[in-house]
Amino acid sequence: MTTRAEAEMGKFLLATYRLRILFRGVFLLLALATVGLALSVLQQEKQLSYNNYQSNFNKTRLQISATLRHPAGQLALLNPPAENQRASLRPLLLPYSAIDFDDQNKVQQAIAMSGCLVQYGSAGALCSGIGNNPWAGGFIYIAGNFNSSQLVSHKRGNESLTQAHRLKVSVSLRGQTYRWIAPFEEEIAPARQNQGVRGRWTGFNESEANKPNVRPVKDFRGWAWQQAICNQADQDDKDADCQKNTFFSLRLPIPVLQEALFEKKRPVWPPQDLDQMEVSLSVLPPDSDTALLDSKNAPTVTPFSLKDLQDNLLPGETLIIRKRDGQNSKENKDDLINLIGAFEQSDESWNVLTRLIRRLPVDEYDIPLESRETISTPLANYEVLLKGDVRSVSKSLSVVASRVSWFVGAMLLALTLAWLLIEVSIIRRITLLTRRAVSLSKTMKGAGELEQFDVSDLRSPDELGVLASCLHDLLRRVKEDVERETIRTEQEKEMWHAVGHEIMSPLQSLMALHGNTEDQSNRYISRMQQAIRVLYGSASPSEAFQSTVLQVSEIDITMFLKNVADNAPMVGIPDVSYQGTDDVVMVKADEYSLEDVVTHVLRNAERYRKPGSAISIQLQNTETAATITIHNDGPHIADDLIDKIFEYGVSDQHDSGANGNRGQGLFVAKTYMAKMGGTISVQNVEQGVSFVLSLQRGNA
Repeated sequence: MTTRAEAEMGKFLLATYRLRILFRGVFLLLALATVGLALSVLQQEKQLSYNNYQSNFNKTRLQISATLRHPAGQLALLNPPAENQRASLRPLLLPYSAIDFDDQNKVQQAIAMSGCLVQYGSAGALCSGIGNNPWAGGFIYIAGNFNSSQLVSHKRGNESLTQAHRLKVSVSLRGQTYRWIAPFEEEIAPARQNQGVRGRWTGFNESEANKPNVRPVKDFRGWAWQQAICNQADQDDKDADCQKNTFFSLRLPIPVLQEALFEKKRPVWPPQDLDQMEVSLSVLPPDSDTALLDSKNAPTVTPFSLKDLQDNLLPGETLIIRKRDGQNSKENKDDLINLIGAFEQSDESWNVLTRLIRRLPVDEYDIPLESRETISTPLANYEVLLKGDVRSVSKSLSVVASRVSWFVGAMLLALTLAWLLIEVSIIRRITLLTRRAVSLSKTMKGAGELEQFDVSDLRSPDELGVLASCLHDLLRRVKEDVERETIRTEQEKEMWHAVGHEIMSPLQSLMALHGNTEDQSNRYISRMQQAIRVLYGSASPSEAFQSTVLQVSEIDITMFLKNVADNAPMVGIPDVSYQGTDDVVMVKADEYSLEDVVTHVLRNAERYRKPGSAISIQLQNTETAATITIHNDGPHIADDLIDKIFEYGVSDQHDSGANGNRGQGLFVAKTYMAKMGGTISVQNVEQGVSFVLSLQRGNA
């Protein structure tokens, strides 16, 4: 159990080290605030970075979804990238059942939307594909464009095919190769302004092309449309060197594919060896074997592929696309594509900062970012799974945090140096001064010991040195002031006793003259004696009132209130009326103190009531309490003052002291009511102000 001496020693040690604890605590708080500020900034930055990452993740999801729903994306889904994809032209599974190769606009729109064109620099472009409907026939479609001079048409009956522009086409699949030569045959049409050349590609089997009276391949179809204007705006359209763009489309009959359609009731489509098929096409000018466009050349731009979606992925994001065939397999072998966003090379950061950033709380940070969507194509449905990687948020933020940490370290170093400087130059000297002052306070018994307070080694031009030099003089002056204050207090107390004695003597004489209890003067003389006894020998009026001991007894409150109302004009409060029961109602109270309370309230009501209006005293009682309501018709009490009017010295009159109003009447009323076990309150009513006094009922 802690003794009193130990408790006092603890308080002494706390007081001794309080200033040092304060200074060191301030610098510790500054250091903690610096670190806390940095952590708060990092947490907010992490939240912002995570919100931005969520927004970018949703944008990526929408962009990938929109891309795959576009015909170009459908083309990429239907033709997933092969592991060992060759550079040669191969037919793609188109997102259309067939191509209307006879209509230039429809063909151009179909290949442009699907994005199947393979660019060969400025020589032209080619698109090769098959329809997604097997019952459209086993055909391979080829469309594209090339630049050439005015197309030279092959004349019918001419056995030589080399004197006209011509196409050399070959298709290799399943161990067989089909080759065609297709010269251009212009179609005569009515002359129109700015109309180019339009004609057919008539296909012949290459092995029979040089035979007389050879007939063209029946199912081989092809069209060509050459523009009427030159590619160069400064050239004449009729110039022989004028290069014009020619768009063409072909439909190649493939007997192997056509025969396979009728082998089974439900043919396998697209063919399983579609990626093994090879298509070759070259455009040859008249009397020359130098191709204007050759598919064997290296392409410059290939069609959109699923691998190109990797550019849309943020660092660490994973994109998985798999074909849905009724069984939701999650093995990688069933995935069409599995792409991961590459991390960019960045400055290395401290591992401790990375771990710290990962521990910072962020809303919804622990919820995995993942989206699943289904893309429908004419042949199958594909599941697109996109997974986010929030580690990139911490990784990117840790790089920034590594740079900011140097500034935080510099701030902490500056705080440490400031603390050391204050510790050496101020705290140490304060400690010495404190020890000497404590030693002096323990040994000092008179003014003579002040000379032992030596502060010569602490004197300096700064504030602390001045303080140490003046401390001795200050202590001496304090001692002299205390001695004078003690003498003055004793003199004032003796004066209060003298005044009280001189007042009590004539009051005793008056009490002898008005000794009859029925005499009203006796009542007021008794109240004056009680007031003198309350204030007699006290340091202040408020302390005197609070320390008063009341003689609580049972009184008839009905008769008391009637008496107060009848005698109110004698103390300068006219027009006071009692309203209530005439029955005897006994309450617990001190009669003189209760009369002081009611008188203070009546004087307050008299001061603020409207001229000519009455003051009413109402009595209501229950089995346990009696309630007295004193009402006057006057202005309401201000809202900021209504809760303070019962405090000592509170008054709404700025010169109250000069007028004899010290603001203690309502304070006395509240104090006496509390000592009698009652309450007093005030409230603004519709017409004026009401004071409500509540007293406990007596036993009678």
